[in-house]
Amino acid sequence: MEKTFGLIGYPLGHSFSKKYFTEKFIRENIKHSTYELFEIKNISEITEVFKTKGLRGLNVTIPYKEKIIPWLDKLEPKAKEIDAVNVIKITQDGITEGFNADYYGFKTSLERWVGCLYGLRALILGTGGASKAVKKVLEDLDIPFLSVSRSKDKGNITYESLHNDPSLIQSFKLIINTTPLGMSPILNTCPDLPYHLLSPDNYLYDLVYNPSETLFMKKGAKMNAHVKNGYEMLALQAEKSWEIWNDPED
Repeated sequence: MEKTFGLIGYPLGHSFSKKYFTEKFIRENIKHSTYELFEIKNISEITEVFKTKGLRGLNVTIPYKEKIIPWLDKLEPKAKEIDAVNVIKITQDGITEGFNADYYGFKTSLERWVGCLYGLRALILGTGGASKAVKKVLEDLDIPFLSVSRSKDKGNITYESLHNDPSLIQSFKLIINTTPLGMSPILNTCPDLPYHLLSPDNYLYDLVYNPSETLFMKKGAKMNAHVKNGYEMLALQAEKSWEIWNDPED
């Protein structure tokens, strides 16, 4: 029987998932499986997506990682803690369960990249759905963090605070961009940071993966900071998605 997997979000022009899974199916000789894009303008359209013949799993991207939750039958514990979902497993009898593979992807990628995390403090740029898994990872790794937002009510501090207090950039060495700023095709944007204060002691992690080097990363690299894009995190969460969809215990 043909199995269908896919991605929901809007817009989906920037997505790597279809290419990634199509190549995986060919490389690993996975038969009777396809991966489709479901570009939906409103989350209510998910009811039609769920009716897709042979549908066994979905990935979830902007702007539905939080909005999808009320439409699911179940949430696994980690997704419930994070309050965001980026993987949906669909059983043969139509039961839908939400998972968060972003957590695994970011945690594994961060540990590989930085190595020793002891004494590290972090700034999380953005307060949307993508930031939730990042916050949970940092909490579980005992890394103190502040959220940065344009408005004070959404985050711990504002971007203006970073310009007014140079010690923040100097003492919070890890800076994680969870916003879509700099994502293709709008390449000339980046978070509003005092980049001139960065040093080789800073680590800039951008969840954006297209382009491979964002303006945020370029500005960091110019000050000799360590920089990394989100491709490895995406690949790790994609493989975790496949594992969830094909768990023989379910």
